[in-house]
Amino acid sequence: MSRLPRLAGVTTAAVALGVLASAPALSVEPPVSDPRVVARFDLAGRQTPDNITLERDGSADVTLAYARQVAHVTQDGRQRILATLPPEANPRTPLVGDAVVLGIVAAHDGTLFVTYATGTAKTGVWRIGPGGGRKQIAQLPADGLPNGLALDERRGLLYVADSVLGTVWRIPRQGGKPSAWARAAALEPGSGSSSGLGANGVKVHRDAVWVSNTDGGTLLRIPVRPDGDAGPVETRASGLDAIDDFAFPGPGSTVFAALVASNQVALVRPDGTHTVVLTQRDGLSSPTSVAVRGRTVYVPSAAYFTKSQPNLLLAHLRRQFSR
Repeated sequence: MSRLPRLAGVTTAAVALGVLASAPALSVEPPVSDPRVVARFDLAGRQTPDNITLERDGSADVTLAYARQVAHVTQDGRQRILATLPPEANPRTPLVGDAVVLGIVAAHDGTLFVTYATGTAKTGVWRIGPGGGRKQIAQLPADGLPNGLALDERRGLLYVADSVLGTVWRIPRQGGKPSAWARAAALEPGSGSSSGLGANGVKVHRDAVWVSNTDGGTLLRIPVRPDGDAGPVETRASGLDAIDDFAFPGPGSTVFAALVASNQVALVRPDGTHTVVLTQRDGLSSPTSVAVRGRTVYVPSAAYFTKSQPNLLLAHLRRQFSR
């Protein structure tokens, strides 16, 4: 999630669009092809697709941030609303000022978990059952902005990236009291003319928790020690201006990252260099997250900055990434 502009007359703080770090050209062919928009959303209805998780059949579940909804989208673009988070009469969400549903993950049994930010006691992680029932399972600080969400099913843990408090929270999958699993300067938002967003996207991958920092333009790796505690934060890539959420297209350390302000998706290599592989010409409109299943890449665009055509784009992954 980028800093979310209020849809009713509040100007978003400007995000500088720096030039992407130079990287070697792709040697043979681009890693993705055949980009196409398969679903469009109603911006006037506050349907801003922010985050995504995938079902076993290749369909997607997407959070529609300002509408407070979770939508199910098939690969051919058919949509239905799975759940709507409860309204908040007096939202006081930091940076946003509105109630927004952001991160999402799916468990193997079909249960969905989402982050909900309201600036009130409703702020936290909510569970959505297969039948659409919703329940808050953990409360997070009202002065924070719980954003990206990851699930470690093997250990039964949820991880939440708090964009304002510069914290990665850890919560038992069944719910309960959160613990501040990782806090570091590398997770904090910037100052001055920055967006105010630090830790944003989060993924569990190969005995580590990976986090993006929007203001820092960085991709970070936090090892999970044998006792479950957080190891030291490592910077794995930088120069990723206004990075939002990201995804791993294989078992290695290669990443596809959504660059929300510049309307791009970048391929980030294990050595930290990166190349733009999708742009606004392909249909991106403030892309906010990425998911990969087999040879398909999914990119939701929330239109936060473009204010036009929020959508879900699919593209073909031409090759696998083992590194």
